[in-house]
Amino acid sequence: MEEIRELFYYKHYFKDFLNGQNNKVKDKINYVLFLLTHAQRVPEKFLKHLEGTKGLYEIRVESGNNIFRIFCCFDEGRIIVLFNGYQKKSQKAPKKEIELALKIMDEYFNKK
Repeated sequence: MEEIRELFYYKHYFKDFLNGQNNKVKDKINYVLFLLTHAQRVPEKFLKHLEGTKGLYEIRVESGNNIFRIFCCFDEGRIIVLFNGYQKKSQKAPKKEIELALKIMDEYFNKK
């Protein structure tokens, strides 16, 4: 399978999140990231735009009964920039996680 998009890990945020997970969760996250980089059309089940934001997306990962979210954005159309992630424990995304992701996204584009 040919790579359609490429991943960019902005600073340490995503790696810190990934390193805190067990191997089963890491495997699932890596599988979803593989889909994002190789699938022509990514189902909303795995990637969704966050309403009320300009360009912020969440990557959605389920492993067993656990749900994880990783914030990201697109740059130049085919680069997926990965930010912070968290384990979802309630219906709504925690406001502080969204605020952090928006802050990181602003920083990324301002430093570019």
